[in-house]
Amino acid sequence: MDSARVTCNIEPNRVQHEIIDWNGDDDPDNPFNWKTQKKWLVTLTACTGTFLVGLNATGYTGAEFAIAENFNVSSEKTFDNSFWPVTAWNAGAAIVPMILLPIGEAFGIRPVYLTSYVLFTLFVIPQALAPNFATMIVCRFIAGSFGGTLQNIIDSGIADIWRDARERDLPVTLFVFALVFGVTFGPVFGGLVADSLHWRWYGTLLIVYAAQLKTVRIFYIQLIIYGAFSPLVYFYMPETRGSVILSQRAKALQRHADNSLVITSSEPPPAPSAAMILQAAIIRPTHLLTTEPVIFFFTLWSAFAFGLVFISTQSIAQVYATTYGFTDPQTGLVQTSVCIGELIGCLACIPQNAYYLRSSRRNSQTPGKPIPEARLPLSVPASALGLAGGLFWYGWTGRPSLPWIVPSVGLGLMGFGIMIVIHAVGMYVTDSYAHYAASAIAGIAFGENLFAAVLPLAAYPMYSRLGFAWASSLLGFVALALSCAPVFLLFKGESVRRRSKFLESASYNG
Repeated sequence: MDSARVTCNIEPNRVQHEIIDWNGDDDPDNPFNWKTQKKWLVTLTACTGTFLVGLNATGYTGAEFAIAENFNVSSEKTFDNSFWPVTAWNAGAAIVPMILLPIGEAFGIRPVYLTSYVLFTLFVIPQALAPNFATMIVCRFIAGSFGGTLQNIIDSGIADIWRDARERDLPVTLFVFALVFGVTFGPVFGGLVADSLHWRWYGTLLIVYAAQLKTVRIFYIQLIIYGAFSPLVYFYMPETRGSVILSQRAKALQRHADNSLVITSSEPPPAPSAAMILQAAIIRPTHLLTTEPVIFFFTLWSAFAFGLVFISTQSIAQVYATTYGFTDPQTGLVQTSVCIGELIGCLACIPQNAYYLRSSRRNSQTPGKPIPEARLPLSVPASALGLAGGLFWYGWTGRPSLPWIVPSVGLGLMGFGIMIVIHAVGMYVTDSYAHYAASAIAGIAFGENLFAAVLPLAAYPMYSRLGFAWASSLLGFVALALSCAPVFLLFKGESVRRRSKFLESASYNG
């Protein structure tokens, strides 16, 4: 129907009920109809924000030992206590977004994003001023809660403005790259800031002692960055939920309407109860994780890849400091090897996306629609040779007789594998679990942040007890085993989807 409104008489000559809908298929307020320039402005702003938030997640590790010394935190072979602030950040990012994201989908992404950004930025300040280690951990948990919300809510925003896979593939690829690149680049950023700045900060709430200087430099520089970026967030992160925009339109007309006119949106956002939020945030993702083998194994695969980013922040410091005598900032710079690998992986995703779109030509079951398994071919070598091969290379070449650049090549392979695996999992699950994609992605994101919080705690004792070579090899064997998941789905994916009750209503099956 081309009409923007459908009107019906509820009581003749007394009350009219008017339903507000889009003004035809070309309504400029519909996010799908926004100009391409505006869509890319929103997408790039969101991706930049995701990258910057990642700096806070791991930038701490660039001066980890200096901060631990400042708070008199000891690390032993059995456990690395200095990593608790990063674990706290990821724990918050795993738990709180599961509640906030359904609220954003119901009441609007913009208010949740802006509120989370403000609170996230504010909690950078107490990270710098924390008088003790416990305060640092609590503040990091709160910052991670809102930081994780900022990172995860963007996925929904991109889906709201790009209509189909052909348009959406590149924006989603850039988002995944911004996510993994931000947390990977954090130690590089932290190391550079901690080592390069030799001046004090004075001002309201910003007075520090010389012993704290290296600790707070990282957070104050972040605070400046987040403050400078906030106008872009405010002006270039509009509401993207179509149902919320229609509701706002209906409310605006209601304010200027006659009292006899009742105006509602044709797609009113539901007002979720506590039970509805619990179901959307916890029950359904948990059910998918425990009943769908694809979701379970892909969560393990993606979460392991994401956890490797955080494990590398610990192992690189151990390996390069012990083997090559590198300082904290120098070990932070070694992390650029992983960053370079992720950049190459991002570029490799572009032809992989094109291969996926071309698969629609050979789809005999649903002609014209790409095949979900076409998302996976590149992920098989990326996992087996990138993740597993990179870990083996990194573990067995990190020795004094070889230049430091040799094990760094293994780190680059790891970065390549990390980017490809996380991208493939997100894309495949979204394509396969159309009506349940949000819940499936929520479960995977929870697993990723949980692994990122827990796995690195074992890195220090594992590398100390097993030795550098065998510790990396153990991780390599795990990566090799998880590489079987995409191989299996390449051959049996279609039959697996046919047997899944969740996938019966997926878009691929009509």
